Amino acid sequence: MAIIRAAATILLMLLGSLVAAQAENASVRPVMGDGKVADRNVNDWLMRMHEASRRRAYVGTFVVSAGGAMSSARIWHVCDGEQQIERVESLTGAPRSTFRRNEQVMTFLPESRVVVAEKRESLGLFPNLLQSNDSSIAQYYRARVTGRERVAGFEADVVHLRPEDGWRFGYRIWAEKRTGLMIKLQTLDGDGQVLEQAAFSELQLDVPVSMAKLTRMMGNTEGYQIEKPEMVKTTAAAEGWVLKNAVPGFKSMNCYKRSVGAAADARQEGTLQWIFSDGLASVSLFVEAFDARRHAQPGALAIGATHTLTRRVGDWWLTAVGEVPAQTLAAFAQGLERAK
Repeated sequence: MAIIRAAATILLMLLGSLVAAQAENASVRPVMGDGKVADRNVNDWLMRMHEASRRRAYVGTFVVSAGGAMSSARIWHVCDGEQQIERVESLTGAPRSTFRRNEQVMTFLPESRVVVAEKRESLGLFPNLLQSNDSSIAQYYRARVTGRERVAGFEADVVHLRPEDGWRFGYRIWAEKRTGLMIKLQTLDGDGQVLEQAAFSELQLDVPVSMAKLTRMMGNTEGYQIEKPEMVKTTAAAEGWVLKNAVPGFKSMNCYKRSVGAAADARQEGTLQWIFSDGLASVSLFVEAFDARRHAQPGALAIGATHTLTRRVGDWWLTAVGEVPAQTLAAFAQGLERAK
């Protein structure tokens, strides 16, 4: 989901499950008298969390569990006016440090002594759609405050974002009471069961994080080979692709042509990435030339809330990935057609 990719973009971003009953724990106190909290609609909540994720200075340890696996990272984030920078240090798996300064991203891989330098649009939660005039999130989700809990030592409002149809998952979000920063998130299936969870296990808000120090660390590439994957902005129509049937609520956000593999392979025909979002959930369609040596039988895979589907489309190979129900991803895959 785009939400976790942003909290988890915050994480990498990187990211099983806690029991759904945890949300109904007796320690959760109903919020009855706070009219301002009770009156917020879904866009109010999301914009508050979006701004908090961008503008607050914080340091914390972020833990994600999905599909029985767990990963964690240490995060440093600071904002100075419109400039923001963050450092994400993985604590599990292969060593990895990711720095983001606005749209610039540098990923340090110490084992291979490689730095991957990229530009990625949007930093913070719920980008693009919430900032547009035609945002339709409120048509597809409803927000309801279900209580208040402590997470990582902070009081948080517990907000349930319930989908209005079966094309998307629901979410339970813990928003820090004073700032609105999202400090815990659960992705829920249609039965309300937890598919994956992300939360700060430890958090310090409004701490003096040094932007200058993080900038110096980000620029210190001595001893590393720098790779710059080519990513050219394009449109699906210009590349000869159409989606014959729109999936309700999902809008085309961006489309890129990427080089295949490392710079040495850039002469190969590029992979197209077409990105859709409903403001919370996201779907990416990756299209590349079919290669019988690399592309096995079509298939589907689910890990936590993330589904992956692969299939052949004529002379092309499609990989669809999204934090959406299986039928939603299938609708995207079945609707993709070659236009020329």
